[in-house]
Amino acid sequence: MKKVLVVDDAAFMRVSIKNMLSKNNYEIVGEAENGRVAITKYQELNPDIVTMDITMPDMDGLASLKEILAINPAANVIMVSAMGQESMVREAVLSGAKGFIVKPFKEDIILSALHNLD
Repeated sequence: MKKVLVVDDAAFMRVSIKNMLSKNNYEIVGEAENGRVAITKYQELNPDIVTMDITMPDMDGLASLKEILAINPAANVIMVSAMGQESMVREAVLSGAKGFIVKPFKEDIILSALHNLD
């Protein structure tokens, strides 16, 4: 079972992602409300996959992605973005994100993105 760290500043979005993944045989090992907390949790929990919101207070998803990849260049980080953030998504993928999901998304979209990591 793949271990997932869910990172989003919106609690309802974290719950939504956690529910979708939990019922599809993913183990949610932790969650974080900003990029700074995500880095700490990544080091503590060593997840197989990170779902990372791009726009967050304190430290955004792009900065956090780069820090996580500095810790582990093979990290599987999937960016989660709102419509209209194409340039940030492009930068994230060029920086090493393994994929992206655009909000609002359906369960099959997020599962597809995670299955593509295998």
